[in-house]
Amino acid sequence: MATLEIHDLHVSVEAEGGPREILRGVDLTVKQGETHAIMGPNGSGKSTLAYSLAGHPKYRITGGTVTLDGEDVLAMTVDERARAGVFLAMQYPVEVPGVSVSNFLRTSATAVRGEAPKLRTWVKEVKEAMAGLQMDPAFAERNVNEGFSGGEKKRHEILQLELLKPKIAILDETDSGLDVDALRVVSEGVNRVRSGGEVGTLLITHYTRILRYIQPDYVHVFAKGRIVESGGAELADKLENEGYEAYVKGGASE
Repeated sequence: MATLEIHDLHVSVEAEGGPREILRGVDLTVKQGETHAIMGPNGSGKSTLAYSLAGHPKYRITGGTVTLDGEDVLAMTVDERARAGVFLAMQYPVEVPGVSVSNFLRTSATAVRGEAPKLRTWVKEVKEAMAGLQMDPAFAERNVNEGFSGGEKKRHEILQLELLKPKIAILDETDSGLDVDALRVVSEGVNRVRSGGEVGTLLITHYTRILRYIQPDYVHVFAKGRIVESGGAELADKLENEGYEAYVKGGASE
């Protein structure tokens, strides 16, 4: 069973006046088949956690460990983390001019799987995944995210998730900018991946609305750069009713 283990993780960024600590001792274990929701206010460090796990160079690890199936994730390059099974759906997906969606997806799948997918089965696989996300097949020939709406970009992120089949999926505010219909379609895509029980999901969000579609096994409250409370799905209901004020008194971490 694939397991991501985060122990006492500390992360800083360069700021005016010197390094500024954002993550202040994060402990979390995500096992294959589990869905963990990370909830917290703006500035609490949630996205910093996501990008640190993916290997963004802006964030400097100053303490702690991250392992995937016992392997040191922090010692891996960004592409090595992806090949090992770590996937990040970004809050703000970037445009990649000159690279078509179809080429991007097949190249990514080749890197992750270690060999190029057979073209006939691959085309069918992509078409079926796009249909499930209600994406126009013509998107396959467009440049990656270029001219895409916010909802189209998020669908493309989940399309990658469905096709690449990672061990650990980190979804950074996938619900942001989505209308009700797009949220439902994107959530259904995530649930299709989860239904196989082969992916551990780390779902980062401000709001409970996505949790109406994607049922978490665990909910964690993030504040001041660390997890300050954990519980089951009922904790999300508490946050919906009471907000984050009790957790953030005294200031946020960034």
